[in-house]
Order: sequence, then C-alpha cells, then structure tokens
Amino acid sequence: MMEAGLALLFGLLIGSFLNVCIYRWPRDLSVVRPRSFCPACEAPIAWHDNVPVASYLLLGGKCRHCRAHISPRYPVVELLTGGLFFLLVHRYGLTVNACKLCVFGAMMVALFFTDLEERILPDEITLGGTALGLVFGLFAPAQDSFAHGLLWIAGLEGQGWITNLAATAVAAGLPAAVLWFGRLVYLMLRHRDGLGFGDIKMVALLGCYLGLQAGLVTLILGSIAGSVIGLAFIKVAGKDPSTYELPFGTFLSGAALIALVFSKPLFGW
Repeated sequence: MMEAGLALLFGLLIGSFLNVCIYRWPRDLSVVRPRSFCPACEAPIAWHDNVPVASYLLLGGKCRHCRAHISPRYPVVELLTGGLFFLLVHRYGLTVNACKLCVFGAMMVALFFTDLEERILPDEITLGGTALGLVFGLFAPAQDSFAHGLLWIAGLEGQGWITNLAATAVAAGLPAAVLWFGRLVYLMLRHRDGLGFGDIKMVALLGCYLGLQAGLVTLILGSIAGSVIGLAFIKVAGKDPSTYELPFGTFLSGAALIALVFSKPLFGW
C-alpha cells in the first residue's frame, strides 16, 4: 500500500507536468523554458503556487497576480493522473508492466485534453510514445493471443525478445494500417479527409501498449462513443455535421483509460 501511496504523489507531480505539455505543445512552445506562467497575464508562477491540487484550492482557482480564472482542467488532470498511478501500482505492484501502463495512462490523459481543447494530437506523445512502447515491449509485452497467432503463422513465435518486439510492432502497425486504408477509401469516395494522421498515429500507440486484441476493442469503444456522443452534441449544439471536426482522439483516449481501469471485465472474455 505504501508503494501505491508514493505512486499517487508521483502521479500528481506528473499530472502537473502534463498540464504544461497540454498547454505548450499545441502552441509549439518548449515544456522546459520558461518556467510556469499565468496564460492571462504571463506572470511567473512561484513554486508555492504550483503545488498540485492544493495551490488551486488555496488560490480559489484564480491567478495570484491578475485574479484571472484558472481552468479546472489543471486539478482534474493532476487528480486523474495520480489516481491512475495509484490504481495501477496497487494492482500490479512495482513492476515494469505497472511502469509501462502508468506511462501509457499519462499519455492518454494528455491526449484527451489536447485533442479536446486544440484538436491536436502532438507527435511528441504519439510518435515518441510509440517508440518508447516498442522498448517496453521487449521487457513487458502485452499478453496478446491475436498478435502471437499471426507470428506463429509467420514462423516467428518462440524467438525470445524478437517475438516480443515483433508482437508489439504488429499490434501497433496493423490497426494503424487498416485505419489508414479506411482513410484513403473515404478520401477517394468523398474527396475530403475523414480522419487525420494524428488519429492513425494514436491507434498505433494504443496497440503498442495494449496489444492487438485490447487495442482493437478500445478502438471500437472509442468509435462507438464518438458516434453516439459526438452526433448528439452536433444535433444539440446545431453544428454542421459535414464540417464540424469531432475530437476523435479524445474519445479514443477516454476508451483507453476505461480499458486500463476496467481491464478484467472488458478483456476477461
């Protein structure tokens, strides 16, 4: 339990850093310099005003200098990340697999909000996270009967680390290739893009960490949620369905977070 408590504190700190990434990466700003500042008045934020969750509550959700309102997204991201870290370490212990899933969960939290707010899925997360996922796949590959079945057909099963790396690569590449082909068909039929490359890169990220089987289920859940919730929003808000851009990455990352939390009932069958 002590390990999970420490993971909670560490997750709160990571959530604070994610808030920096969510704001800066879509604007092509460095996440290292300058130090944290108020988006409204650009005054630097002192360390004692940058304590996860606590500072937001003590300041009443306002900047100390200009009294501009601070988005509630900041404590939500911190609490969500801390809660995920606590749950995953409590469930899997201090293992490489728990570390991999904590990294993946943090990336999903960041992508959820960057796509929701800016309609952007930063390459720093999608491509960088996929590269890191391939490394994790060497030591903590997803238990994926689908991908291993394909490798068995290709004669690569049972080759140690080569099998782990190949299974992770298949789980990342195959769904992304299928989605890219669907995008190409839609473009040929409708003469406009129906899906961005960021979404395709994100699907590769999902497969890399969840495996082919769980990644496909997550893709289906995200697609259903996007269809139902997205179309309902378009109708209620009076948006033009032919031009309104749904944050598909938000629905995908939300489905991935659900898959992390409720993995046993979702994938037990």
